[in-house]
Amino acid sequence: MHTDTERCVRAVQSKDARFDGWFFTAVLTTRIYCRPSCPAVPPKVENMTFLPSAAACQQAGFRACKRCRPDTSPGSPEWNARADAVARAMRLIQDGVVDREGVPGLATRLGYSTRQVERQLNAELGAGPLALARAQRAQTARLLIETSELPMGDVAFAAGFSSIRTFNDTVREVFALSPSELRERALKAGRHKNDPPRIPGTISLRLPFRAPLNPDNLFGHLAATAVPGVEEWRDGAYRRTLRLPHGTGVVALTPQPDHIGCRLALTDLRDLTIAISRCRWMLDLDADPEAVDEQLRSDPLLAPLVDKAPGRRVPRTVDAQEFAVRAVLGQQVSTAAARTHAARLVTAHGERVEDPLGGLTHLFPSPQALAALDPESLALPRSRRTTLTTLVSELADGSLPLGFDSDWEEARAQLSALPGFGPWTTEIIAMRALGDPDAFLPSDLGVRRAAQRLGLPAGPAALTARAAAWRPWRAYAVQYLWATDAHPINHLPV
Repeated sequence: MHTDTERCVRAVQSKDARFDGWFFTAVLTTRIYCRPSCPAVPPKVENMTFLPSAAACQQAGFRACKRCRPDTSPGSPEWNARADAVARAMRLIQDGVVDREGVPGLATRLGYSTRQVERQLNAELGAGPLALARAQRAQTARLLIETSELPMGDVAFAAGFSSIRTFNDTVREVFALSPSELRERALKAGRHKNDPPRIPGTISLRLPFRAPLNPDNLFGHLAATAVPGVEEWRDGAYRRTLRLPHGTGVVALTPQPDHIGCRLALTDLRDLTIAISRCRWMLDLDADPEAVDEQLRSDPLLAPLVDKAPGRRVPRTVDAQEFAVRAVLGQQVSTAAARTHAARLVTAHGERVEDPLGGLTHLFPSPQALAALDPESLALPRSRRTTLTTLVSELADGSLPLGFDSDWEEARAQLSALPGFGPWTTEIIAMRALGDPDAFLPSDLGVRRAAQRLGLPAGPAALTARAAAWRPWRAYAVQYLWATDAHPINHLPV
Protein backbone atom coordinates (compact mmCIF):
# COMPACT_ATOMS: atom_id res chain seq x y z
CA MET A 1 0.00 0.00 0.00
CA HIS A 2 2.89 2.40 0.72
CA THR A 3 3.40 2.84 -3.04
CA ASP A 4 -0.09 4.37 -3.45
CA THR A 5 0.97 7.91 -2.54
CA GLU A 6 -2.41 9.56 -3.06
CA ARG A 7 -4.20 7.06 -0.82
CA CYS A 8 -1.52 7.35 1.86
CA VAL A 9 -1.72 11.14 1.85
CA ARG A 10 -5.50 10.99 2.30
CA ALA A 11 -5.11 8.59 5.24
CA VAL A 12 -2.54 10.85 6.93
CA GLN A 13 -4.53 14.05 6.39
CA SER A 14 -7.67 12.44 7.83
CA LYS A 15 -5.68 10.76 10.67
CA ASP A 16 -7.28 7.43 9.73
CA ALA A 17 -6.36 4.84 12.39
CA ARG A 18 -7.54 2.01 10.13
CA PHE A 19 -4.24 2.28 8.26
CA ASP A 20 -1.98 2.13 11.32
CA GLY A 21 0.51 -0.65 10.68
CA TRP A 22 -0.27 -0.81 6.95
CA PHE A 23 2.37 1.85 6.23
CA PHE A 24 4.44 4.53 7.99
CA THR A 25 4.86 8.20 7.20
CA ALA A 26 8.47 9.41 7.22
CA VAL A 27 8.88 13.20 7.38
CA LEU A 28 11.91 14.36 5.37
CA THR A 29 12.38 17.64 7.25
CA THR A 30 12.23 16.35 10.84
CA ARG A 31 13.59 12.84 10.14
CA ILE A 32 10.72 11.43 12.24
CA TYR A 33 8.37 8.61 11.25
CA CYS A 34 4.75 8.35 12.37
CA ARG A 35 1.67 6.18 12.10
CA PRO A 36 -1.07 7.56 9.79
CA SER A 37 -3.26 8.55 12.76
CA CYS A 38 -0.58 10.69 14.44
CA PRO A 39 -2.32 13.56 16.32
CA ALA A 40 0.33 16.08 15.24
CA VAL A 41 -0.38 18.54 12.43
CA PRO A 42 0.19 16.63 9.17
CA PRO A 43 3.37 17.64 7.33
CA LYS A 44 3.33 19.17 3.88
CA VAL A 45 2.75 16.61 1.17
CA GLU A 46 6.11 17.32 -0.43
CA ASN A 47 7.82 16.46 2.88
CA MET A 48 6.16 13.04 3.22
CA THR A 49 7.51 9.73 2.08
CA PHE A 50 5.87 6.40 2.82
CA LEU A 51 7.59 3.20 3.91
CA PRO A 52 6.20 -0.29 4.50
CA SER A 53 7.70 -1.07 7.91
CA ALA A 54 9.14 0.51 11.04
CA ALA A 55 12.38 -1.31 10.26
CA ALA A 56 12.60 0.39 6.86
CA CYS A 57 12.10 3.77 8.53
CA GLN A 58 14.79 3.08 11.10
CA GLN A 59 17.17 1.76 8.46
CA ALA A 60 16.66 4.97 6.45
CA GLY A 61 17.65 7.08 9.46
CA PHE A 62 14.24 8.14 10.77
CA ARG A 63 13.39 7.99 14.49
CA ALA A 64 10.04 7.12 16.04
CA CYS A 65 7.57 9.91 16.82
CA LYS A 66 7.23 10.52 20.55
CA ARG A 67 3.52 11.38 20.27
CA CYS A 68 2.00 8.59 18.18
CA ARG A 69 4.56 5.87 19.07
CA PRO A 70 4.42 4.17 15.65
CA ASP A 71 6.38 1.15 16.84
CA THR A 72 3.40 0.15 19.01
CA SER A 73 0.78 0.19 16.25
CA PRO A 74 -0.99 -3.08 15.36
CA GLY A 75 0.94 -5.31 12.99
CA SER A 76 0.22 -5.28 9.29
CA PRO A 77 -2.80 -7.48 8.48
CA GLU A 78 -1.18 -8.34 5.17
CA TRP A 79 0.94 -11.11 6.70
CA ASN A 80 -2.16 -12.88 8.03
CA ALA A 81 -3.88 -13.01 4.64
CA ARG A 82 -0.99 -14.57 2.74
CA ALA A 83 1.09 -17.75 2.84
CA ASP A 84 3.90 -16.81 0.46
CA ALA A 85 7.56 -16.70 1.51
CA VAL A 86 7.51 -13.05 2.65
CA ALA A 87 4.40 -13.48 4.79
CA ARG A 88 5.73 -16.67 6.35
CA ALA A 89 9.09 -14.97 6.98
CA MET A 90 7.36 -12.10 8.78
CA ARG A 91 5.44 -14.48 11.02
CA LEU A 92 8.65 -16.33 11.87
CA ILE A 93 10.54 -13.10 12.59
CA GLN A 94 7.71 -12.00 14.88
CA ASP A 95 8.08 -15.34 16.66
CA GLY A 96 11.77 -14.65 17.30
CA VAL A 97 13.31 -17.15 14.88
CA VAL A 98 16.05 -14.74 13.73
CA ASP A 99 17.09 -14.08 17.33
CA ARG A 100 17.19 -17.80 18.11
CA GLU A 101 18.46 -19.31 14.85
CA GLY A 102 19.83 -16.40 12.82
CA VAL A 103 19.04 -15.59 9.22
CA PRO A 104 20.31 -19.01 8.02
CA GLY A 105 17.77 -20.67 10.34
CA LEU A 106 15.00 -18.50 8.95
CA ALA A 107 16.00 -19.36 5.37
CA THR A 108 16.13 -23.08 6.16
CA ARG A 109 12.61 -23.03 7.56
CA LEU A 110 11.36 -21.29 4.44
CA GLY A 111 13.25 -23.57 2.06
CA TYR A 112 15.14 -20.71 0.43
CA SER A 113 18.73 -19.50 0.42
CA THR A 114 19.73 -16.68 2.75
CA ARG A 115 20.26 -14.39 -0.23
CA GLN A 116 16.78 -15.11 -1.62
CA VAL A 117 15.12 -14.36 1.72
CA GLU A 118 17.03 -11.10 2.14
CA ARG A 119 16.25 -10.03 -1.42
CA GLN A 120 12.52 -10.73 -1.10
CA LEU A 121 12.17 -8.96 2.25
CA ASN A 122 14.14 -5.93 1.09
CA ALA A 123 12.05 -5.69 -2.08
CA GLU A 124 8.72 -5.71 -0.24
CA LEU A 125 9.52 -4.26 3.19
CA GLY A 126 12.53 -2.07 2.56
CA ALA A 127 14.53 -3.95 5.19
CA GLY A 128 16.18 -7.33 5.58
CA PRO A 129 15.57 -9.92 8.31
CA LEU A 130 18.23 -8.53 10.66
CA ALA A 131 16.78 -5.01 10.48
CA LEU A 132 13.26 -6.35 11.01
CA ALA A 133 14.39 -8.36 14.04
CA ARG A 134 16.25 -5.32 15.40
CA ALA A 135 13.11 -3.19 15.13
CA GLN A 136 11.20 -5.85 17.04
CA ARG A 137 13.87 -5.93 19.77
CA ALA A 138 13.62 -2.15 20.08
CA GLN A 139 9.84 -2.35 20.44
CA THR A 140 10.12 -5.04 23.13
CA ALA A 141 12.74 -2.98 24.96
CA ARG A 142 10.49 0.08 24.97
CA LEU A 143 7.61 -1.98 26.26
CA LEU A 144 9.65 -3.32 29.17
CA ILE A 145 11.22 0.06 29.95
CA GLU A 146 7.82 1.75 30.16
CA THR A 147 5.68 -0.96 31.78
CA SER A 148 8.01 -2.77 34.18
CA GLU A 149 10.42 -1.99 36.98
CA LEU A 150 13.08 -4.35 35.66
CA PRO A 151 16.68 -3.14 35.83
CA MET A 152 17.94 -2.00 32.42
CA GLY A 153 20.34 -4.93 32.22
CA ASP A 154 17.43 -7.35 32.55
CA VAL A 155 15.46 -5.36 29.97
CA ALA A 156 18.30 -5.65 27.47
CA PHE A 157 18.58 -9.39 28.08
CA ALA A 158 14.83 -9.97 27.81
CA ALA A 159 14.54 -7.94 24.60
CA GLY A 160 17.25 -10.05 22.93
CA PHE A 161 20.17 -7.62 22.82
CA SER A 162 23.66 -9.10 22.92
CA SER A 163 25.09 -6.34 25.11
CA ILE A 164 24.09 -3.34 27.22
CA ARG A 165 25.97 -1.06 24.82
CA THR A 166 24.01 -2.31 21.81
CA PHE A 167 20.80 -1.93 23.79
CA ASN A 168 21.59 1.66 24.77
CA ASP A 169 22.72 2.65 21.28
CA THR A 170 19.66 1.11 19.60
CA VAL A 171 17.16 2.74 21.98
CA ARG A 172 18.80 6.17 21.53
CA GLU A 173 18.91 5.79 17.76
CA VAL A 174 15.32 4.60 17.34
CA PHE A 175 13.57 6.72 19.99
CA ALA A 176 15.94 9.70 20.36
CA LEU A 177 15.91 9.09 24.11
CA SER A 178 18.07 7.01 26.42
CA PRO A 179 16.45 4.03 28.20
CA SER A 180 16.32 5.94 31.50
CA GLU A 181 14.77 8.97 29.79
CA LEU A 182 12.12 6.73 28.23
CA ARG A 183 11.19 5.32 31.63
CA GLU A 184 11.12 8.74 33.27
CA ARG A 185 8.94 10.10 30.46
CA ALA A 186 6.45 7.22 30.84
CA LEU A 187 6.24 7.73 34.61
CA LYS A 188 5.60 11.46 34.24
CA ALA A 189 2.94 10.87 31.59
CA GLY A 190 1.17 8.30 33.78
CA ARG A 191 0.77 6.30 30.59
CA HIS A 192 -0.33 3.14 32.38
CA LYS A 193 -1.92 4.66 35.48
CA ASN A 194 -5.24 2.96 34.75
CA ASP A 195 -3.71 -0.48 34.35
CA PRO A 196 -4.30 -3.08 37.08
CA PRO A 197 -1.78 -3.04 39.94
CA ARG A 198 1.52 -4.72 39.21
CA ILE A 199 2.05 -8.17 40.63
CA PRO A 200 5.62 -9.26 41.39
CA GLY A 201 6.89 -11.75 38.84
CA THR A 202 4.46 -10.65 36.13
CA ILE A 203 4.56 -8.19 33.25
CA SER A 204 1.41 -6.25 32.35
CA LEU A 205 0.92 -4.63 28.96
CA ARG A 206 -1.71 -3.62 26.43
CA LEU A 207 -2.22 -5.35 23.10
CA PRO A 208 -3.57 -2.89 20.49
CA PHE A 209 -5.96 -3.82 17.70
CA ARG A 210 -7.86 -2.23 14.83
CA ALA A 211 -11.41 -1.40 15.80
CA PRO A 212 -14.00 -2.72 15.79
CA LEU A 213 -13.36 -5.90 17.75
CA ASN A 214 -16.23 -8.08 18.95
CA PRO A 215 -14.93 -10.13 21.89
CA ASP A 216 -17.99 -12.35 22.29
CA ASN A 217 -17.16 -15.21 19.94
CA LEU A 218 -13.41 -14.72 20.34
CA PHE A 219 -13.22 -15.16 24.11
CA GLY A 220 -16.43 -17.19 24.23
CA HIS A 221 -14.92 -19.83 21.97
CA LEU A 222 -11.64 -19.99 23.90
CA ALA A 223 -13.41 -20.22 27.25
CA ALA A 224 -16.07 -22.73 26.18
CA THR A 225 -13.50 -25.13 24.73
CA ALA A 226 -10.90 -24.61 27.49
CA VAL A 227 -9.06 -27.75 28.58
CA PRO A 228 -9.02 -28.00 32.39
CA GLY A 229 -5.55 -27.45 33.81
CA VAL A 230 -4.29 -25.82 30.60
CA GLU A 231 -6.90 -23.06 30.15
CA GLU A 232 -9.49 -21.32 32.29
CA TRP A 233 -11.78 -18.30 32.47
CA ARG A 234 -11.17 -16.49 35.75
CA ASP A 235 -12.10 -12.98 36.92
CA GLY A 236 -13.02 -11.76 33.46
CA ALA A 237 -9.85 -13.06 31.79
CA TYR A 238 -8.95 -16.01 29.59
CA ARG A 239 -5.88 -17.67 31.08
CA ARG A 240 -3.68 -20.42 29.72
CA THR A 241 -0.25 -22.00 29.98
CA LEU A 242 2.39 -21.50 27.29
CA ARG A 243 5.23 -23.70 26.08
CA LEU A 244 7.96 -21.34 24.87
CA PRO A 245 11.47 -21.79 23.41
CA HIS A 246 13.34 -20.99 26.64
CA GLY A 247 10.81 -21.97 29.29
CA THR A 248 7.13 -21.84 30.18
CA GLY A 249 4.61 -19.13 30.88
CA VAL A 250 1.10 -18.28 32.00
CA VAL A 251 -0.88 -15.52 30.32
CA ALA A 252 -4.11 -13.76 31.32
CA LEU A 253 -5.92 -11.89 28.53
CA THR A 254 -8.72 -9.46 29.39
CA PRO A 255 -10.93 -7.79 26.77
CA GLN A 256 -11.17 -4.00 27.12
CA PRO A 257 -12.93 -1.46 24.88
CA ASP A 258 -9.74 -0.17 23.21
CA HIS A 259 -7.16 -2.86 23.90
CA ILE A 260 -6.60 -6.36 25.27
CA GLY A 261 -5.07 -6.42 28.72
CA CYS A 262 -2.21 -8.92 28.88
CA ARG A 263 -0.50 -10.17 32.02
CA LEU A 264 2.40 -12.56 31.56
CA ALA A 265 4.35 -14.68 34.04
CA LEU A 266 7.41 -16.20 32.35
CA THR A 267 10.14 -18.49 33.64
CA ASP A 268 12.58 -16.88 31.17
CA LEU A 269 12.23 -13.24 30.08
CA ARG A 270 13.83 -14.00 26.73
CA ASP A 271 10.44 -15.46 25.75
CA LEU A 272 8.57 -12.16 26.16
CA THR A 273 8.51 -11.12 22.50
CA ILE A 274 7.48 -14.62 21.43
CA ALA A 275 4.73 -14.83 24.04
CA ILE A 276 3.29 -11.48 22.93
CA SER A 277 3.42 -12.53 19.27
CA ARG A 278 1.61 -15.79 19.97
CA CYS A 279 -1.09 -14.10 22.04
CA ARG A 280 -1.69 -11.56 19.28
CA TRP A 281 -1.89 -14.42 16.80
CA MET A 282 -4.32 -16.40 18.96
CA LEU A 283 -6.66 -13.40 19.27
CA ASP A 284 -6.28 -12.39 15.60
CA LEU A 285 -5.42 -8.86 16.69
CA ASP A 286 -3.67 -7.84 13.46
CA ALA A 287 -6.79 -8.43 11.36
CA ASP A 288 -8.31 -5.66 9.24
CA PRO A 289 -12.00 -5.82 10.27
CA GLU A 290 -13.01 -3.03 7.89
CA ALA A 291 -11.84 -5.01 4.86
CA VAL A 292 -13.35 -8.26 6.12
CA ASP A 293 -16.73 -6.83 7.02
CA GLU A 294 -16.99 -4.77 3.83
CA GLN A 295 -16.56 -7.90 1.74
CA LEU A 296 -19.04 -9.96 3.77
CA ARG A 297 -21.62 -7.16 3.72
CA SER A 298 -21.77 -7.51 -0.06
CA ASP A 299 -23.93 -10.62 0.52
CA PRO A 300 -27.41 -9.34 1.48
CA LEU A 301 -28.04 -12.39 3.66
CA LEU A 302 -24.81 -11.92 5.65
CA ALA A 303 -25.03 -8.13 5.89
CA PRO A 304 -27.49 -8.07 8.85
CA LEU A 305 -25.19 -10.36 10.87
CA VAL A 306 -22.19 -8.12 10.21
CA ASP A 307 -24.11 -4.93 10.99
CA LYS A 308 -25.41 -6.39 14.25
CA ALA A 309 -21.99 -7.27 15.68
CA PRO A 310 -19.10 -6.11 13.43
CA GLY A 311 -15.47 -6.94 14.05
CA ARG A 312 -15.61 -10.65 14.74
CA ARG A 313 -12.21 -12.33 14.82
CA VAL A 314 -11.16 -15.94 14.24
CA PRO A 315 -10.13 -17.57 17.54
CA ARG A 316 -6.80 -19.27 16.89
CA THR A 317 -4.26 -21.09 19.01
CA VAL A 318 -0.80 -20.55 20.49
CA ASP A 319 0.33 -24.04 19.43
CA ALA A 320 -0.64 -25.54 16.07
CA GLN A 321 0.41 -29.06 17.03
CA GLU A 322 -1.67 -28.93 20.20
CA PHE A 323 -4.69 -27.79 18.23
CA ALA A 324 -4.32 -30.59 15.67
CA VAL A 325 -4.45 -33.16 18.48
CA ARG A 326 -7.48 -31.45 19.99
CA ALA A 327 -9.22 -31.32 16.60
CA VAL A 328 -8.99 -35.11 16.33
CA LEU A 329 -10.30 -35.52 19.89
CA GLY A 330 -13.23 -33.30 18.93
CA GLN A 331 -14.28 -35.27 15.85
CA GLN A 332 -18.02 -36.07 15.97
CA VAL A 333 -18.38 -35.39 19.70
CA SER A 334 -19.71 -32.52 21.79
CA THR A 335 -17.56 -29.67 23.11
CA ALA A 336 -17.83 -31.12 26.62
CA ALA A 337 -16.70 -34.58 25.47
CA ALA A 338 -13.74 -33.13 23.58
CA ARG A 339 -12.65 -31.24 26.71
CA THR A 340 -12.92 -34.43 28.75
CA HIS A 341 -10.74 -36.41 26.32
CA ALA A 342 -8.15 -33.63 26.22
CA ALA A 343 -8.11 -33.26 30.01
CA ARG A 344 -7.30 -36.97 30.38
CA LEU A 345 -4.31 -36.61 28.06
CA VAL A 346 -3.15 -33.56 29.99
CA THR A 347 -3.36 -35.31 33.34
CA ALA A 348 -1.53 -38.39 32.08
CA HIS A 349 1.13 -36.82 29.86
CA GLY A 350 1.26 -33.06 30.47
CA GLU A 351 4.16 -31.26 32.14
CA ARG A 352 3.26 -29.65 35.45
CA VAL A 353 3.58 -25.88 35.93
CA GLU A 354 3.14 -23.48 38.82
CA ASP A 355 0.29 -20.96 38.79
CA PRO A 356 0.00 -19.15 42.14
CA LEU A 357 -2.55 -16.71 40.71
CA GLY A 358 -5.04 -19.26 39.38
CA GLY A 359 -5.94 -22.87 38.78
CA LEU A 360 -3.70 -23.86 35.87
CA THR A 361 -1.62 -26.97 36.45
CA HIS A 362 -0.14 -28.31 33.19
CA LEU A 363 1.20 -27.62 29.74
CA PHE A 364 -0.63 -29.46 27.01
CA PRO A 365 1.52 -32.56 26.25
CA SER A 366 3.91 -32.27 23.34
CA PRO A 367 3.74 -34.74 20.42
CA GLN A 368 6.94 -36.32 21.74
CA ALA A 369 5.29 -36.96 25.10
CA LEU A 370 2.18 -38.37 23.41
CA ALA A 371 4.16 -40.61 21.07
CA ALA A 372 4.61 -43.17 23.83
CA LEU A 373 0.96 -43.38 24.88
CA ASP A 374 -0.85 -46.71 24.82
CA PRO A 375 -3.72 -46.53 22.29
CA GLU A 376 -5.73 -48.93 24.41
CA SER A 377 -5.79 -46.33 27.21
CA LEU A 378 -7.79 -43.95 25.03
CA ALA A 379 -11.56 -43.97 25.50
CA LEU A 380 -12.06 -43.50 21.78
CA PRO A 381 -13.36 -45.62 18.91
CA ARG A 382 -10.60 -47.75 17.41
CA SER A 383 -10.57 -45.79 14.14
CA ARG A 384 -10.05 -42.52 16.01
CA ARG A 385 -7.27 -44.04 18.07
CA THR A 386 -5.51 -44.82 14.80
CA THR A 387 -6.11 -41.29 13.57
CA LEU A 388 -4.68 -39.79 16.76
CA THR A 389 -1.63 -42.03 17.06
CA THR A 390 -0.77 -41.56 13.38
CA LEU A 391 -1.02 -37.78 13.73
CA VAL A 392 1.08 -37.75 16.89
CA SER A 393 3.75 -39.91 15.24
CA GLU A 394 3.95 -37.59 12.21
CA LEU A 395 4.18 -34.51 14.43
CA ALA A 396 6.75 -36.04 16.77
CA ASP A 397 9.22 -37.06 14.07
CA GLY A 398 8.83 -33.86 12.07
CA SER A 399 7.17 -35.46 9.04
CA LEU A 400 4.21 -33.09 9.47
CA PRO A 401 5.47 -29.58 10.28
CA LEU A 402 2.51 -27.55 11.52
CA GLY A 403 2.79 -23.92 12.55
CA PHE A 404 1.58 -20.46 11.70
CA ASP A 405 4.42 -20.32 9.16
CA SER A 406 3.13 -23.40 7.28
CA ASP A 407 2.28 -23.33 3.61
CA TRP A 408 -1.50 -23.66 3.81
CA GLU A 409 -2.08 -25.82 0.76
CA GLU A 410 0.88 -28.09 1.42
CA ALA A 411 -0.28 -28.62 5.01
CA ARG A 412 -3.80 -29.41 3.79
CA ALA A 413 -2.45 -32.02 1.40
CA GLN A 414 -0.40 -33.69 4.16
CA LEU A 415 -3.28 -33.68 6.63
CA SER A 416 -5.74 -35.06 4.07
CA ALA A 417 -3.41 -38.01 3.44
CA LEU A 418 -3.65 -39.14 7.08
CA PRO A 419 -6.25 -41.77 8.05
CA GLY A 420 -9.40 -40.27 9.52
CA PHE A 421 -8.75 -36.75 8.25
CA GLY A 422 -11.73 -35.51 6.28
CA PRO A 423 -12.49 -31.98 5.04
CA TRP A 424 -13.87 -30.77 8.39
CA THR A 425 -10.78 -31.69 10.43
CA THR A 426 -8.41 -30.39 7.77
CA GLU A 427 -10.23 -27.08 7.43
CA ILE A 428 -10.65 -26.44 11.16
CA ILE A 429 -6.88 -26.89 11.55
CA ALA A 430 -6.26 -24.61 8.56
CA MET A 431 -8.56 -22.01 10.11
CA ARG A 432 -7.55 -22.01 13.76
CA ALA A 433 -4.02 -23.45 13.80
CA LEU A 434 -2.53 -22.27 10.50
CA GLY A 435 -4.45 -19.00 10.27
CA ASP A 436 -5.82 -19.29 6.73
CA PRO A 437 -8.49 -16.53 6.57
CA ASP A 438 -10.26 -18.34 3.73
CA ALA A 439 -10.65 -21.74 5.43
CA PHE A 440 -14.24 -22.92 5.15
CA LEU A 441 -16.42 -25.55 6.85
CA PRO A 442 -19.47 -26.14 4.62
CA SER A 443 -20.15 -29.55 6.20
CA ASP A 444 -20.08 -28.26 9.79
CA LEU A 445 -23.45 -28.80 11.46
CA GLY A 446 -23.53 -25.34 13.00
CA VAL A 447 -22.69 -23.70 9.69
CA ARG A 448 -25.35 -25.70 7.85
CA ARG A 449 -28.03 -24.87 10.43
CA ALA A 450 -27.17 -21.18 10.27
CA ALA A 451 -27.22 -21.23 6.48
CA GLN A 452 -30.67 -22.81 6.50
CA ARG A 453 -32.01 -20.21 8.95
CA LEU A 454 -30.70 -17.37 6.79
CA GLY A 455 -31.99 -18.77 3.52
CA LEU A 456 -28.53 -19.71 2.25
CA PRO A 457 -27.97 -23.09 0.56
CA ALA A 458 -27.59 -25.75 3.26
CA GLY A 459 -25.85 -28.42 1.16
CA PRO A 460 -22.03 -28.30 1.30
CA ALA A 461 -21.53 -28.05 -2.48
CA ALA A 462 -24.17 -25.36 -2.98
CA LEU A 463 -22.99 -23.40 0.07
CA THR A 464 -19.39 -23.53 -1.13
CA ALA A 465 -20.49 -22.13 -4.48
CA ARG A 466 -22.39 -19.30 -2.78
CA ALA A 467 -19.44 -18.60 -0.48
CA ALA A 468 -17.13 -17.91 -3.42
CA ALA A 469 -18.24 -14.27 -3.15
CA TRP A 470 -16.99 -14.16 0.47
CA ARG A 471 -13.40 -14.99 -0.44
CA PRO A 472 -10.75 -14.48 0.85
CA TRP A 473 -12.55 -14.10 4.20
CA ARG A 474 -14.63 -17.27 4.46
CA ALA A 475 -13.17 -18.13 7.89
CA TYR A 476 -14.69 -14.90 9.20
CA ALA A 477 -18.00 -15.73 7.53
CA VAL A 478 -17.99 -18.96 9.54
CA GLN A 479 -17.71 -16.91 12.75
CA TYR A 480 -20.75 -14.83 11.78
CA LEU A 481 -22.71 -17.97 10.87
CA TRP A 482 -21.80 -19.72 14.12
CA ALA A 483 -22.89 -16.61 16.03
CA THR A 484 -26.52 -17.16 15.04
CA ASP A 485 -26.66 -20.08 17.49
CA ALA A 486 -27.07 -19.87 21.28
CA HIS A 487 -24.01 -22.08 21.90
CA PRO A 488 -21.69 -20.87 24.72
CA ILE A 489 -18.86 -20.33 22.20
CA ASN A 490 -20.68 -17.22 21.04
CA HIS A 491 -20.93 -15.42 24.38
CA LEU A 492 -18.51 -14.00 26.92
CA PRO A 493 -18.63 -16.10 30.10
CA VAL A 494 -20.35 -14.47 33.06
